[in-house]
Amino acid sequence: MLTIPETDLVVHELCLGGNVFGWTADEKQSHEVLSAYAAGGGNFIDTADVYSEWKEGNKGGESETIMGPWLKKQDRSKFVIASKVAKLSTRPGLRPENIIAACNESLQRLQTDYLDIYYSHHDDPDVPMAETLGAYAQLIAEGKIRYIAASQHTGPRLQEALDIAQRENLPSYIALQDEYNLMVRNPFEASQADVVAKNGLSALPFYGLARGFLSGKYRPGTQVQSVRAGDVEQYQTATGWATVAALDEIAKAHNCSISAVSLAWLRAHPQVSTPIASARTVEQLAEIMQIIDLTDEEVARLNAASAS
Repeated sequence: MLTIPETDLVVHELCLGGNVFGWTADEKQSHEVLSAYAAGGGNFIDTADVYSEWKEGNKGGESETIMGPWLKKQDRSKFVIASKVAKLSTRPGLRPENIIAACNESLQRLQTDYLDIYYSHHDDPDVPMAETLGAYAQLIAEGKIRYIAASQHTGPRLQEALDIAQRENLPSYIALQDEYNLMVRNPFEASQADVVAKNGLSALPFYGLARGFLSGKYRPGTQVQSVRAGDVEQYQTATGWATVAALDEIAKAHNCSISAVSLAWLRAHPQVSTPIASARTVEQLAEIMQIIDLTDEEVARLNAASAS
C-alpha cells in the first residue's frame, strides 16, 4: 500500500480500471472481478460517467451503475473511488453547472455519498479554469468529493491550473491521469512528468498495458480475438516485438506475468504512484495484481527496447 502525495489516501499498488464494466464485462463478471480485487487487498477503483457510452446500446454511466450495488454492500470507508466528468455526451465539458450535475448523477449511480477523487476528464479551454475549480470547491464544501485531479491535460495547462488554484485559493489538482506505457512514453516523459515532479504531485497512468498489447497475448503471426485487437496494430512493429521479448525474459526471471512486469516498469518511474489497469475476468485480474520490483538494469533494458 502507498499514500498518494498531497493526500491522506492510502491505496493499493494497482488501481483497478472500471472502463470494461458494462462493456466487455457484464454485471456478474464485473462483480466477480471487484470482489476478487478486494479479496486480494485492492481498494482503489477508477471509473467515469462516460464508461461505457461507446458500446452500441449504451448511454453512459454503465460502469458506475454496475459498481453501485457492489459498493453498497462494502465498507465504503475502506475504498478509494475515483470518477470523472467532461466526456459524457449528455454532460460535456467543465462548466460549473455541468460539473455539479454530473457529480450528483455519478454519486447516485455509484450509490455513495462522496467520491475520493473527482477528475476533469479532459481540458476544457472554453471554460475559465477558476470557474471549474470553483465548482469543485463547492462540491468539496458539501462533502461530495475529497480531492480533485486532472486527466489528459498538457504539462503547461496543468501548471496553469495549479498556479490559478494557488493564486485564488481554490482547490488544487493532486494528480495527473494520462496514457503512459512502454509503447506510449510521450507526452508524459516529454512535458508532463516535469510538471508533476515540480509540484509534488503524482501520475496515475491509464492504458498501462497498451490496450492489452503488453499483456503478452499478442505475438508475431498470431490472431487475437478481442474488441481491442484493432487498437494494438500500431504497436506490432519491430520495436513492439523487441519490447515484448524483453518483457518475456524479465517475467521468466521473476516468475510472474508479463503484465506484472509492464506495470512494474510504470511504478519504477519516480512520478508514478500507481498505474491503472482493467480486467474482464478474475484470471486476468490475477495477472495484473502480481506486484514485483524491477532492478535498475531491468528498467534500463525495457527503456532501451521500447525506444529502439
